[in-house]
Amino acid sequence: MTDILLAVSEAWQATSKLEFISVLAGLAYIILAARENIWCWPAALIGTATAIFVFWDVNLFMESALNVYYLIMAMYGWWHWQYGGRDDAKLQISSWNKKHHLLAIAGIMLMTLLSGATLSASTEAALPYADSFTTWSAVLTTWMVARKILENWLYWIVIDTVSIWLYLERGLFLYALLFLAYTIIAVFGYMNWRQHHMHATS
Repeated sequence: MTDILLAVSEAWQATSKLEFISVLAGLAYIILAARENIWCWPAALIGTATAIFVFWDVNLFMESALNVYYLIMAMYGWWHWQYGGRDDAKLQISSWNKKHHLLAIAGIMLMTLLSGATLSASTEAALPYADSFTTWSAVLTTWMVARKILENWLYWIVIDTVSIWLYLERGLFLYALLFLAYTIIAVFGYMNWRQHHMHATS
């Protein structure tokens, strides 16, 4: 028990202020998104802006680049949720068919192999294939959130689970805890969005 407490204390001391701010904003984002609350996007802006520097500092280059994309998508999502529906109305939740999912998964696998091989051969990137998988999966899934595609939450459950391992490997303990929370919240997010979608289409 003492060893566990000591490890937690050391991890806390190793956590930077920037990582702490990024984690808090990220947690606010996922909770608000699960509740279909548009204020998730301002929280995302703060979380992603700080995460760019956190990941670059630990040589997770794809994760750092991913957060530049998140920053852009946060602005897009903020606008699209308000005006992306019919006649510039509020955007409603929609669902993908099996063909969309098969194409999405195939695209993720292809990009993971290509960028993983490139990073492995030409950079000092840590865990290039795992880093690439979470990156390309999140690129698509963040777009799904901005478009209010119901199944985005199922994708996030897989991404977040892999991310927990990735961050533990790189010593980002607070991010690992954040993504454990993300995984749990994603389950509730899916249930909440599914209920809203069923109600809207019934």
